[in-house]
Amino acid sequence: IAISIAFGIVLGTRNVFSLEFIPSFVLAAITVGVGFLLHELAHKIVAIKYGLWAEFRAWNIMLLLMIVLAFFTGWVFAAPGAVFILGQVGIVRNGRISIAGPVTNLILAVLFLPLLIFSTGLMHTIGQYGFAINSWLALFNMIPVWNLDGKKVFIWNKAVFFVVVAIAVGFMILQGWVF
Repeated sequence: IAISIAFGIVLGTRNVFSLEFIPSFVLAAITVGVGFLLHELAHKIVAIKYGLWAEFRAWNIMLLLMIVLAFFTGWVFAAPGAVFILGQVGIVRNGRISIAGPVTNLILAVLFLPLLIFSTGLMHTIGQYGFAINSWLALFNMIPVWNLDGKKVFIWNKAVFFVVVAIAVGFMILQGWVF
């Protein structure tokens, strides 16, 4: 819900108490819900494939900070939690587990793109939100700092890192042309 509120603010109106906010929130919930859930599930599925234990844990303070930043800055710091892995991970496995989330978001962005290009009205808007949100989630998560996916991918395989970042940046640039 928090990530949907944050994206609803950024992609819609900052007046969360107006009726105009409701459609932005609902559309963000559908597209962020899909993007965020599948991103985190991708990490978990790859970790389980390696025989590791994996669990999502929310960071409540980050949920609140995300909404506040979206409201006051128009920017979403999308780090409301993460999948934690237990077991002998290693650099290669950790890199592969980490890249699964951003690649999932890029695939989702591509799946939303036909709605954005070839439809009108509500379906166009869903395509717009889905493409934008998933492109942003992929790029944001590839920042090579802290506990973000990008840091682990960069340590594992710099070529994979740069290819995924280049695709995500390309999608962000495409948004400017398509919107």
